[in-house]
Amino acid sequence: MNDATVRLYDDQAGALLSPDSFPDRVSLLPSGSGTEPRPGDRIRIMWGQNMLSDILDGRYRAVICGVNDEDNARGVIAQLVNLVNTSQWSAGAVTSYAQMFQNALDIHASRDREPYILKYDLDSVLILALLRPKGRESLTLTDLARGFTTIKKMLLGRPDRRPVCSVSFLGAKSNKLVTDEHNETEPSFETVLRTMYSAGYRGDVYPAPQMWGHADKGVFSTYPFPEALDRMRGGSS
Repeated sequence: MNDATVRLYDDQAGALLSPDSFPDRVSLLPSGSGTEPRPGDRIRIMWGQNMLSDILDGRYRAVICGVNDEDNARGVIAQLVNLVNTSQWSAGAVTSYAQMFQNALDIHASRDREPYILKYDLDSVLILALLRPKGRESLTLTDLARGFTTIKKMLLGRPDRRPVCSVSFLGAKSNKLVTDEHNETEPSFETVLRTMYSAGYRGDVYPAPQMWGHADKGVFSTYPFPEALDRMRGGSS
C-alpha cells in the first residue's frame, strides 16, 4: 500500500487544513535514529499538546515550573493551583510560602548555593518549583542547571513522582529565563534542553506557545536531536 493513500481525515476535511492557512505552526520531523531504544535516554518534547489539560487529565504526577517571592499571578503555577480542584493553595499563598522560605534562608542558609526547589502538594499532582534567587528579576542557565540537578535527586527512586513534565522556561511572564546575569537574552530552546538533559532530567517538556511562530523551521519530538543535525551544522550533508 502506498503511504500517500493513507487518509488523515474523514470527508473533505483534509482540503480545509492546508498548512498555509495556519501561520502559527511548526513542521515535525522524524527523530528516530534507527538504533535500539533505551529507557531513560531522552527528553520528550510535547509539540501540539496542552500542558494544563494533560495535567488536569491526570497524565502526570509531578510538574516542574518556576516560582518567585514577589508575584506569581501571571505564572503557570498560579494557573495550576487555580485549576486543580484538589488544591488548597492559591496564587497568593504560593507567593507567601516562597517569601517565608526566602526569609528563612537569609537567617539560616545565606551561603547555600541557589536556587532551591519548593514543593507544592496539590494532592493530585506535585509541583516542583524552581525558586528564583532573591533580588533577581530572572533565572539564568546556571540556575536551571543547578535546579534540575536537584530535581533529578528528588525524582530518583520515587516512582510516585513520575511521569513528570516541565515547562520550557522560555517566554515566561513571571520567571523569565536569561543566558546569564550579564546577558539578558533568552537562550535557545536547544540550549534549554541541553541544560536539562546534562543535569539528568529525562521527563517531558512543553514548548512555550510563542514557539509555534516558526512555520519555516523543522522541529524534533525528542532530545538529544539526531546526530545528522550536528553533521549538517559542521558542513556535511
